Amino acid sequence: MMETQKPKYEAFVIERVYEAPAAEVWQAITDNEKMKKWYFQLQDFKAEIGFAFEFTAENEGVKYVHKCVVTDVVPHRKLAYSWRYDDYPGDSLVTFELFPEGNKTKIRLTHEGLESFPDLRDFKRESFAAGWNEIIGKLLKEFVE
Repeated sequence: MMETQKPKYEAFVIERVYEAPAAEVWQAITDNEKMKKWYFQLQDFKAEIGFAFEFTAENEGVKYVHKCVVTDVVPHRKLAYSWRYDDYPGDSLVTFELFPEGNKTKIRLTHEGLESFPDLRDFKRESFAAGWNEIIGKLLKEFVE
């Protein structure tokens, strides 16, 4: 009997251009003290391959413990880490890419592997889209600009 697999999702991708140089955007996504001002409250963070970190986020009373490991670092250009949840199956990958454009920076965030999470409302593509639009489209933009 063949095992049925969930259909492969297209990765979620969001791109924005910020009125800030790439060095500032890089600092914002890799310096934990800066990250705390616009991202999640991480105990510690280092842009080093193999560095593991976790944080808890709550949605409508449900707490989700996120467990992440840095998988790729190209200073001022690319940061990637695995993204999974304690107590839930699934494994995904979040990648930040920076493209300097003079005094501006284009940022591309890609979140792939969403289809590996359970079929629950909080793990639907729309939930991730709403979250990343808020984080990349608003919070990080306001922080760096």
